[in-house]
Amino acid sequence: MNNYFIDNDTQNTIEIEDFSEKLDMKSNKVNRTRVAVNDELEIVQTGFANAVAEGFPLSENEKLDMINSAEHAFGMFLDALKCDWRNDPNSMETPRRVAKAYVNDLWSGRYTAMSEITSFPSDGYDGIIIERDIPLTSMCSHHHQVIGGLVHIGYVAGEGGQVIGLSKLNRIVELFGRRGAIQEQLTTAIHNAVDKVCEDNKGVIVTIVANHNCVSCRGVKHQGASMVTTKASGVFRDNNNLARKEFFDSIKIS
Repeated sequence: MNNYFIDNDTQNTIEIEDFSEKLDMKSNKVNRTRVAVNDELEIVQTGFANAVAEGFPLSENEKLDMINSAEHAFGMFLDALKCDWRNDPNSMETPRRVAKAYVNDLWSGRYTAMSEITSFPSDGYDGIIIERDIPLTSMCSHHHQVIGGLVHIGYVAGEGGQVIGLSKLNRIVELFGRRGAIQEQLTTAIHNAVDKVCEDNKGVIVTIVANHNCVSCRGVKHQGASMVTTKASGVFRDNNNLARKEFFDSIKIS
C-alpha cells in the first residue's frame, strides 16, 4: 500500500513508509490509500485557465487581499463600460460581489486545495464502476460564461488495485470544474485524476455533456446546443470492448 500526504510548504506529494501512526488504529481495519490531488495532475501551466494560481493554495488572508484587488479592478472595468455603478443602489456592491464570487465559488479550485482522496482495495472486484450524472458548473475560459452539464465517470479496477470512495469522484469534478476551463481540458484533467488515484486500473473513461452560455448568450446565440467530450484509456479505448459499450449504454446520452 502506498500512502501520501501534501507537504504544506512545497505542495508535493510525499510517500511515507509508516502512515499508521497518523491514523486512528480502530479505523485501520480497512487498508486505505490516501492520495493528495496536486500539481502532478495539472495539465496546463500554473496561472493559466484550468490551472492553479501561483502560490497555490492561498491562505484566507491572501484570498481577502485578492478579493480587495479584484473589487477595485472590476469597478474600473464597469467604469470603462460607462456604468455608473457607484450611484446605482442595485450595482454599488457589484464589484465586491463579483470578486467574492470568483474567489470563493466560480474559481475556487484555483485557490483552495482539495482534501485528500481516499481509495480502498478492490478485493477482487473486476467489473466496471460507473458514477453518472455528476453535476458540473464551470466557466468558459474564453468568454467567462457559465458551462453547465453532467459528468459521467467509469473505471475498471485492476487485480490488487484500488477503488475510490464514491463521493470523491464528485469532489474531483468540483476541484477541476471550479476554474476557468475549456471542456476538452476539463475532461482530460478529471480523467487523469481518476487514473492517478485508482492505482493499477485497467481503464478509465470520462464523458462530459454540457451547455455553454458562450454559445447561447453571445455570438451565434443558439439555445439548447450541447457539447460532448470523452477521454478514455485502457480497456475503454477499444470500440469493441464490452466495458466501453456498457459505459455508454449506462449513461444513455440523448
